[in-house]
Amino acid sequence: MNQPDILDELSKIDLSKYKGVMQAVVIVIVLCFAAYTSVFTVDPEEKAVVLKFGKEDRIVGQGLHFKLPFFMEQEYKVPVQRQLKLEFGFRTAGNETRQQYAQTQYSGGGYAAESLMLTGDLNVASIEWVTQYKIADPVKYLFKVRNVDQTFRDMNEAVMREIVGDRTINEVLTIGRGEIQNLAMEKLSALCKEYTLGIVVSQVILQDVSPPEPVKPAFNEVNQAEQEKETTIQNALAEYNREIPKAEGTALKTVEAAEGYAVKRVNEAKGAVSRFTQVYEEYQKAPGITRQRIYLETMAEIYQAVDRKIIIDEDVNGVLPLLNLNQGR
Repeated sequence: MNQPDILDELSKIDLSKYKGVMQAVVIVIVLCFAAYTSVFTVDPEEKAVVLKFGKEDRIVGQGLHFKLPFFMEQEYKVPVQRQLKLEFGFRTAGNETRQQYAQTQYSGGGYAAESLMLTGDLNVASIEWVTQYKIADPVKYLFKVRNVDQTFRDMNEAVMREIVGDRTINEVLTIGRGEIQNLAMEKLSALCKEYTLGIVVSQVILQDVSPPEPVKPAFNEVNQAEQEKETTIQNALAEYNREIPKAEGTALKTVEAAEGYAVKRVNEAKGAVSRFTQVYEEYQKAPGITRQRIYLETMAEIYQAVDRKIIIDEDVNGVLPLLNLNQGR
């Protein structure tokens, strides 16, 4: 049968007999499509913003919901309960499927533009960080800013480069990490509020801060030298703190001994002056008796200090037998 014969056969079919069936099929299709476009579900961690004829109408939470069919109302779901994150300088393997414990794949050549930053002392640092955030206002997140995710990413890079550019390479790599994280979080929160992104920044975490790979060996040598310098300084300070108190104690002891000796000598001099004054007063009263008493006292002191004593008669002109006064003791 050729093509003209087929067309002739089809022309002989009476379509009026199937009109009711065709209408019923069309109605069923329309009803199914209406039902399909009038029902939607929202997950527990989401909220949905419903637009009626392109204008915000309501916000609904989790569960089964109904809307006007034929796209007269459209819903936009936003994960308001989910902790979201942006990664800079690296990407986490499996991040697209939101795996909780995924192996971290650190930045290669593809992410160097994000991680390399110029510090305040004109050095270059490679900084990898994570910004954790939540969507607080679904309406602002969806409709206030065009391409809010890219805008928020650009804000992160701008804030981090500004903060790093105000610090030296040593501050960035060592003591300044905590301050950088806190300051970045404050600045991002203020910008999100200013630009009405509907985002709340939860945390900024510096994942890795290091010098660029080409200069890392040289930087490590410099860092090692700095650590040795600090160690030497600390050892010197420890020696200083150990020796200075000892020297101060010795000096204080010497000063106290000198002061004691000075007091002793002064008291002895005062005593000698007092005794001399008393003797002089007695001498003025009775010079002869005083001289005799002084002579006898002096001789008594001399005799007490001498072990052997020899007495010679002044009237003897020849050889005088010696009288040993110590004999028999």
